[in-house]
Amino acid sequence: MISIIIPTYKPQDYLWQCLDSFEAQTLDKRLWELIVVLNGCKEPWLEQLNTYAAEHKNMQLRIIHTDTAGVSNARNIGIDAAQGEYIGFVDDDDYVSPGYLEELAALADPQTIAASYTVAFDDTRDYIPYYIEKAYHQYAPKGTMPFYAARTYFSGPCMKLIHRDIIGSRRFDPTFRFGEDSLFMFLISNRMQQIRFTGKDAVYYRRIRQGSASQTKSRLQTIRNCIRIMHQYSSIYFRGKGYHLSFYLTRMMGAIHTIIN
Repeated sequence: MISIIIPTYKPQDYLWQCLDSFEAQTLDKRLWELIVVLNGCKEPWLEQLNTYAAEHKNMQLRIIHTDTAGVSNARNIGIDAAQGEYIGFVDDDDYVSPGYLEELAALADPQTIAASYTVAFDDTRDYIPYYIEKAYHQYAPKGTMPFYAARTYFSGPCMKLIHRDIIGSRRFDPTFRFGEDSLFMFLISNRMQQIRFTGKDAVYYRRIRQGSASQTKSRLQTIRNCIRIMHQYSSIYFRGKGYHLSFYLTRMMGAIHTIIN
């Protein structure tokens, strides 16, 4: 039923916490698989992952290795390998609550993106105020709603289950180092209709790490990247069909806001 894709590069101890959180899932393990894509590195991490898989045969855990670095490439490999009707994305330094998959699976359908609650924390395990958590409190009480009305939740693919027909043949753009998440969500948005939120027991725990790629980009890199992304948004919107104008405009404004700030 579900394929969860986890890209990882030179994983640290947090990856095992991520995988252990799936081992603890309440949803029948015959209904979902984990696809871990190790990208741009190999030993000793590949051996460690294979050992973990051998020690957790109760999970359907698949390890894929590629010499090509990049989270977008890794996610694309995972999508190509996925056997589930629904696809979810999890970053290797995050983890989820035990009821995460069960609650998402109960809400998802081919027209509906199922989304979870989320909490952010830093390397010291301290709670961090998070704009998507704030958005959850704004959107969740409204029940099922048009996806574009919950646009804050579509800055990236995590915290969701997405039907594979919505993704289709579209993939992440590996030429972008930053902003590829938002670009991918816009790319598939012409097949999205609505979003529905789980209760607060289904939690995606987001780790904010200092020194990660998203935290170390320079201002010049940011400006150049945002200009490229804006060009891509426009290319997708004007060449494609079924894209929502207000969603396109908010993506453009988001890129401009990033440049200014």
